[in-house]
Amino acid sequence: MTAFAPYLNPLDRVERLAESHHWNVDRTNDHEVVMLVGGGWADLNLSFTWRDDLESLHFACILDLKVPEKRRDEVARLLAIINGQMMQGHFDLWTNDGSIVYRYTLLLAGGAQANDAQCEGIISIGVESAQRYYPAIQFVIWAGHSAEDALENAMLETQGEA
Repeated sequence: MTAFAPYLNPLDRVERLAESHHWNVDRTNDHEVVMLVGGGWADLNLSFTWRDDLESLHFACILDLKVPEKRRDEVARLLAIINGQMMQGHFDLWTNDGSIVYRYTLLLAGGAQANDAQCEGIISIGVESAQRYYPAIQFVIWAGHSAEDALENAMLETQGEA
């Protein structure tokens, strides 16, 4: 009979990983770790939640902005277009307060363990996605662009040097 290692809460790993990067991290309880990570456009609030019942590690990256009521329909259209391009995770618009959140869930069914590379990858993809699409979201909210125009203008990539 094979002996299995005692099951570890994946948040222990996430917490150690955040501390190794010197991020502001707080273990709010046995089921949640929150941290603040500086980004190019704005600080990002990251949250990992462990669900024993679903055997899943949920990640949320909350962008530091609120969508005004009058721009929520267009931002929702923008997020639908963005989500259609995403390979992993998705963006949500929380209509109760206008927050925009990137979300990803890692299924760890059957006692699977999250490793450092997976946890770092989840954070990296979330932060990169938030940073990549932040300007397009801003174009819709503050400049009044349509979803398509905002995405096109925000995704321009410069070539060469000035």
